[in-house]
Amino acid sequence: MKKQKLNISVVIPVYNEAETIKACIEALALQKEPLYEVIVVDNNSLDNSLELARSFNFVTVISEKNQGVSHARDKGFNVASGDIIARIDADTIVPRDWSIKLQKIFENDEIGAVSGSMQYRDWCYRDFGDKVDLLIRLTLNRSMGNQTFLQGCNMAVRKSAWQEVRGELCHHCGIHEDIDLAIHLQKHGFKVDFDPSLPVGVSARRFQTDFSSFKNYIIALPNTYQIHGKYRYLPIYALVALGLISFLPMRAVNRLFNPDSFTAQRIDPTSNIL
Repeated sequence: MKKQKLNISVVIPVYNEAETIKACIEALALQKEPLYEVIVVDNNSLDNSLELARSFNFVTVISEKNQGVSHARDKGFNVASGDIIARIDADTIVPRDWSIKLQKIFENDEIGAVSGSMQYRDWCYRDFGDKVDLLIRLTLNRSMGNQTFLQGCNMAVRKSAWQEVRGELCHHCGIHEDIDLAIHLQKHGFKVDFDPSLPVGVSARRFQTDFSSFKNYIIALPNTYQIHGKYRYLPIYALVALGLISFLPMRAVNRLFNPDSFTAQRIDPTSNIL
């Protein structure tokens, strides 16, 4: 007997994302399998992000006054009515078959949540960077056993799983709310998977910030595990060290990158090729 098609809601937390939100939503509009709903959660934006989001008649815009991506995520996920709740960032560009792949993944009833791979569309050594990033994620996935983590720029969770854990989630400063969600899901016995065949395009803007901001971002990785009493994941600490050491050289190299010369290579949401 053929399984009933699963409806997919997409939630996008937004805080001052006018530069990227339009392209992000345009890619969602071009899905081969139409999405059930797209929800933009405004988290006190001061630019014209909302005006751009509202220009798409299939987008629902809601607001969350409590500042922080975890609060915006919660608001959007609680409003979402699809069987599967996907979450992306406002700079994410999905290929046209993204929703089809998500539906296929969640046909496996054992899957509670999944994250896919990332391809950096504004990085000077894009192919090399994508391969290194994928290698790191696959290595972490193998070495951490049943502690696969989620990435907010490209993830989805079964609605029933979300409803079971949402009252327990942490909202501490200095942690990653997507990883915290994964930990809580796994505590409840839900399988969290990483699927490299589910790619999206993202910005490498983390490497374009100052060192202090980047340090706070990457240190939040082990901090998230520590608040759950998990200290044994040595690969996480190795990743943090690698990130801190390589940040300044990578930022310096990428500053030689000319975005205008890269226009022809940007992800085309009308294509399945990232």
